[in-house]
Amino acid sequence: MTEIRFYHLQARNPEEALPAILEEALEQDFRIVVEAPALEFVEALDERLWTYSDASFLPHGMARDGEPETQPIYLTAGNDNPNGARLRILMGGAKAAPILALQPTAYERLVILFDGADEEARAGARAQWSELKAAGFTPSYWRQGDTGAWEPGR
Repeated sequence: MTEIRFYHLQARNPEEALPAILEEALEQDFRIVVEAPALEFVEALDERLWTYSDASFLPHGMARDGEPETQPIYLTAGNDNPNGARLRILMGGAKAAPILALQPTAYERLVILFDGADEEARAGARAQWSELKAAGFTPSYWRQGDTGAWEPGR
C-alpha cells in the first residue's frame, strides 16, 4: 500500500520548501511527480525550480518540454505519471483520492504538502486526512521542527 505523508509546513511556505524536499528525494533515487491543481501553479513551480538557488539545479520538466519519461522530476496539473515516478508530491490543495483511485499501487510514497499558516490549506489537509482514513489508508503526519527538519507529529 502507498505510504501517505502529510507535511505541515510551519517555517516556510510550500513553494520555498519544495526544492529541499526534491533534493532529498533525488538523493534517495526517487523519480518524482509534483502535482498542483492548475497549470498556472505548475508554471510558477517550474519558474521556482529554475531560480531557487544559484548553486543548485533540479532537473525537471513538464508536458510542454516533451520527453516526459526522461524527467527525474515531472510537474503536472493532472493525474499523469509519465516518468514512472514512485513519489508523488501534492501541492496547493491537489487531491490524493483521485490518484489513489486510478493508481492505488503506482506510488511508494505520496506526500501532501500544506501551509500551516493558511487556514484554508489546513482545513483542506484535515478533510483529505479524514477521506483517506475512511478509505482504509494509514496516513502519517510530519511537521517541520525548529531546525527545519521533518519530525513525526502527533
